[in-house]
Amino acid sequence: MVSLPTAAAGALAGTAYLNARFSLAHDWLFFRIIGSTLLDLAWAKRVDRINLFYVLEKHARNDLLAGKPFVLFEGKEYTYAETYDTVLRYGTWLRKRLGVRERDIVALNYQNSETFVFLWFALWAIGAKPAFINYNLQGAALTHCLQKSTAMLVLVDSLLESSLTAELREGLSDVKFVVFDPDAKSEAEAQVPVRYTNEVRTEPDPANMALLIYTSGTTGMPKPAIVSWKKIYAGAALSTKGTSAGQKDIFYTCMPLYHSAGSCLSVCSALSVGATAAIGPRFSTKTFWKEVRETKSTIIQYVGETCRYLTVAPPDIDPATGENLDKKHCVRAAMGNGLRPDVWDQFKERFGIDTILEIYAATEAAAGLWNASRNAFGKAAIGRFGLLSSIILGFQTAIVLVDRESELPWRDLSTGFCQRAHADQPGEFIVRLQANDIKRGYQGYHGNQAATDSKVIRDVFKKGDAWFRSGDILQWDGEGRVYFNDRIGDTFRWKSENVSTTEVAQVLGLHPAVHEANVYGVQLPHHDGRAGCVAIVLGGNTAFDDHELEQVLASVAVHARQRLPKYAVPLFLRMVKEVGMETTATNKQQKHRLREQGVDPAEVQGDALFWLKNETSSYVPFTRADWGRLQGGSVKL
Repeated sequence: MVSLPTAAAGALAGTAYLNARFSLAHDWLFFRIIGSTLLDLAWAKRVDRINLFYVLEKHARNDLLAGKPFVLFEGKEYTYAETYDTVLRYGTWLRKRLGVRERDIVALNYQNSETFVFLWFALWAIGAKPAFINYNLQGAALTHCLQKSTAMLVLVDSLLESSLTAELREGLSDVKFVVFDPDAKSEAEAQVPVRYTNEVRTEPDPANMALLIYTSGTTGMPKPAIVSWKKIYAGAALSTKGTSAGQKDIFYTCMPLYHSAGSCLSVCSALSVGATAAIGPRFSTKTFWKEVRETKSTIIQYVGETCRYLTVAPPDIDPATGENLDKKHCVRAAMGNGLRPDVWDQFKERFGIDTILEIYAATEAAAGLWNASRNAFGKAAIGRFGLLSSIILGFQTAIVLVDRESELPWRDLSTGFCQRAHADQPGEFIVRLQANDIKRGYQGYHGNQAATDSKVIRDVFKKGDAWFRSGDILQWDGEGRVYFNDRIGDTFRWKSENVSTTEVAQVLGLHPAVHEANVYGVQLPHHDGRAGCVAIVLGGNTAFDDHELEQVLASVAVHARQRLPKYAVPLFLRMVKEVGMETTATNKQQKHRLREQGVDPAEVQGDALFWLKNETSSYVPFTRADWGRLQGGSVKL
């Protein structure tokens, strides 16, 4: 007879094997996220409590949570009860003083602060819809965003009053601008708080607009994406279940709240479980960990190159004791998107981060992916799923082959339908939509039907079906992991081969002297396709003498040639002055300006240019004379 301990050990071993073989833990996480979202939305719809104001109200009226901090900002804390009271006062002021009514869209041009959160939830409290404006915008771009929001009222941070130029006001003469200065704030706080009836907040459909958030505008003017209530619920479930967050946790973000990462995936996630949201004014490597330690945050948020910038920054040393403070914090998990393979291990090891929750999503996207990883097996994947969840995803999503010339999903000439990519074969990620009611899964862009329609493709696998186009090239590996390959349009063609900018940047990022690499294709006179160029930061502002620089450039050239196909090795190298020069406010690399400037020495703003001249062993200076020879057709690469 088998003893009980022996049987238990055998059962545990069998469970461990099954989990490793079929990734059952990732199935469990998948069903927890999806199940939680569906149940919460079903209940909220049934009782007409979809508006997240009701979650704030519930916590503020809970004796166990009312006195708990909801928002931390610059050394001050605001409990759930205090936040609720302030939100009601601000809402009363907005309705009585400014005439805001339910369904009105109100633009909020505000920097990160507790006031941003109070105004945001005050609008929800009276049934209005906030449109979050990128506070960095000026002039024509700001005018464009305000026009596209269709808001008749704009609430402006007093620190941004200078953006309200005469030209802006003239171009938006029918729009009312209210600067929320100390006088306005005092007036709002002096209001007797009114909780307006539930009718003003009625939301019969979870697909309805909760707020507007703008695209980054890297390839044109920003577009206002409609963020639905169900998308916020799903994002909160993903962030909290993926990090096992609870009431004791403190979410730290210094990402701009006008972006869905900071607002929906951090603040709303903290709210959803009764946790605390610690908000930093802005991202800085000098203040990031200081604020994390001071707020005792347990979950931190990153976007884009954030983790790279933190990893290449000098260690934080205690001036009194000389102690390295890199691991002196309470953080157990980091969540976000864009953590590259060449930074993943360095970031985890240097700062002692146990769990990485990498999230793949977009503000306007119809679905997202995630990878909760504590070990090397999940390194750098943007999605990781078990056997059952992979099967379900196979019905709802697909990766399809792309025609690189048209940059559209490839279609079989005989059937006219698209073709799914095989394991390890890159293709565009698409999401199934309800063909006769697309807005159930994809709400698109506010007031821009053409842009909305451009993201939908029909007749993909059968006549009449509809799918959302992500515009991203992904690939499965056959073991439940999904990897980001490139953005359509960023991949360029050289020597009749397709070059992935992401792949090249990841390889170059592994070189010890490379602190940042932004790869793109440039057009050259008398050449077809685009040649590879990398804007690079070497040594983190280290000053190299000529001999040292020559050695480093030779080493980078050897490194690239040993690890990349010949056609993918960048022919040009542009030395930029500092980390993060070509990024958005959420630390996502931008390429469009670099592409436009190309490698004309007169257009690169004084940056040093180098090239692999005649396939030399190292990058050597690229001069105006060299550019002239390229223009004259005497150089063939």
